[in-house]
Amino acid sequence: MKHILNSALCLVACLCSLEAQNQQQPVSSLLEIIDLASGRRSVVKEFPFHIEAPNWTVDGQWLIYNSGGKLYKISPETPGEPQLIPTGAASSCNNDHVLSADGKQIAISSGSQDDRRSRIWTLPIEGGEPVLITPLAPSYLHGWSPDLTTLAYCAERNGNYDVYTIPATGGEEKRLTTAEGLDDGPEYSPDGRYIWFNSVRSGLMQVWRMKADGSEQTQMTSDDNRNSWFPHVSPDGQTVVYISYAKGEVAPGAHPANKNVELAIIPAEGGKPKVVARLFGGQGTINVNSWAPDSKRFAFVSYRVGN
Repeated sequence: MKHILNSALCLVACLCSLEAQNQQQPVSSLLEIIDLASGRRSVVKEFPFHIEAPNWTVDGQWLIYNSGGKLYKISPETPGEPQLIPTGAASSCNNDHVLSADGKQIAISSGSQDDRRSRIWTLPIEGGEPVLITPLAPSYLHGWSPDLTTLAYCAERNGNYDVYTIPATGGEEKRLTTAEGLDDGPEYSPDGRYIWFNSVRSGLMQVWRMKADGSEQTQMTSDDNRNSWFPHVSPDGQTVVYISYAKGEVAPGAHPANKNVELAIIPAEGGKPKVVARLFGGQGTINVNSWAPDSKRFAFVSYRVGN
């Protein structure tokens, strides 16, 4: 028994050591697109540094991503040198950024020059000086209603992370979830009827859906072996893609980087998940909606550690 215990402790120590080594090694990022009909994955561009969370613009011409606290755009068809999107005083952009349904604006989560705590801002899609929407922090944006009137986000208030909404021009925020533990990733369905989100209230992180007013909160995935995060609804409203971690690999309320993860889809009305990709990624892979306008493809980021 002592030998078994020592072997187990040694294994844990080795795994911790490997994890620490992974975090210290240089990371390269692969901006990828998957075609759901064929299952084919194609690399748009490989970066010798860390990028996160692509959005596909409404006109299909650009993928927008964040890296090093800044926003950039790149063509998915003819990728050349990425173009900087200036964000003014919002100088510490994270991987929570969402495009308006009319394609004219982008909402971002970012710290400011004097406060690195995440707040939500809006600005023109081509960039410019941002408008602060949520004075309270931390606030992490995930959804913009298709009628352009409301933003949905995850926020920590009084020690608990819940889903909130706020007028897109600023105003009083409204709390939609009250369950203990983390509720995160709220995103509107294209028809505006629902907000999809992920919640740990069942013991594992799972995908949920509720009416846009917060009523009828319904669990949409029930996988006893996976922790599922960040549901994204296709523009045609038919399919939901999300990312999941193996149970035991991470705590239910954690979505770290540098893990073996799966991307899966389910019908928007619920059903059996279908795994469409397995990759090395996690945080930064698919934090925001990255569906192509045709609902046939979506973009994501996978990673390589070291050489």
